[in-house]
Amino acid sequence: MKSSSLIGHLACFGAYAIFGFNIIFCKDIANQSLLLPEVLFAFRAVGAGVLFWLLSLFTPKVKVPARDLLAMFGAGFIGLVMPQMTFLYAVGMATPVDLSVVNSITPIMTMFVAAIFLKEPITFKKAGGVILSFAGVVWLILQSTHAGGVQHSTPLGIGLTILNALCFALYLGVCRPIIQRYDVVTLMKWMFLFALLIILPFSVKGFIHTDFAAVSPKVWWEVAYLIFFATFVAYFLIPIGQQRIRPTLVSMYNYLQPIIACIVGVALGMDTLTATKVLAAAFIFSGVAIVNKSRAKSA
Repeated sequence: MKSSSLIGHLACFGAYAIFGFNIIFCKDIANQSLLLPEVLFAFRAVGAGVLFWLLSLFTPKVKVPARDLLAMFGAGFIGLVMPQMTFLYAVGMATPVDLSVVNSITPIMTMFVAAIFLKEPITFKKAGGVILSFAGVVWLILQSTHAGGVQHSTPLGIGLTILNALCFALYLGVCRPIIQRYDVVTLMKWMFLFALLIILPFSVKGFIHTDFAAVSPKVWWEVAYLIFFATFVAYFLIPIGQQRIRPTLVSMYNYLQPIIACIVGVALGMDTLTATKVLAAAFIFSGVAIVNKSRAKSA
């Protein structure tokens, strides 16, 4: 049991560490204003989908009944299309600080979603851990400086960020039963296929009007990172975590993203490391540890 839990924690750590760099690259792509969000997501869905289907050729075949395919369609919409599209649009409408602060409510939403749909108890220890980490991440974000991006957040940008947090919280909680029934490759190959079918009608016009020749090699390398690491690898790891640790705990790894953004900012000379930021990071990891030790739903 402990080894399974450790694998779940390592998988979540890896996935959200990748997402930390994903934010930086998505902001840079958005600043170029050359690839529309629906076009960028279509690239990610095609790339990751092809990789998962190719990988499935080397894994045991699993027959998925129609009822479960419908559940995977819903998971693809809630867990892939909605979070990715709301995030990609919000990046161009909200400042990095506002985006990070609002997105940090995801674990709080996940805790309530898990309580409603999975009957996971909200204990004082769990709530305290979530609040401690939330305070740490907001403190860290407000102490950091970020270059680039829009100067002011729009109401729509904030609204999309809240919707992004809600959709991913629902995915972590509501979709957990279907995720636990299938291996990662089977689940992801169908979810990405359905996600592509959903987004394709909305991206055709964008593909037609995009000037691909104007896209720089640097942006293409960033897109390649998004497809392989931030989509294929990260979404391979997240279900592994979902199958082994509780939804609230999975979502709390979301707090790795501002830490990574701060580290990258310091490395690039865009930010400075202070004792306050180190203390804020300690709050975040302490909260994760407390939630990890909180009482889970009885078997």
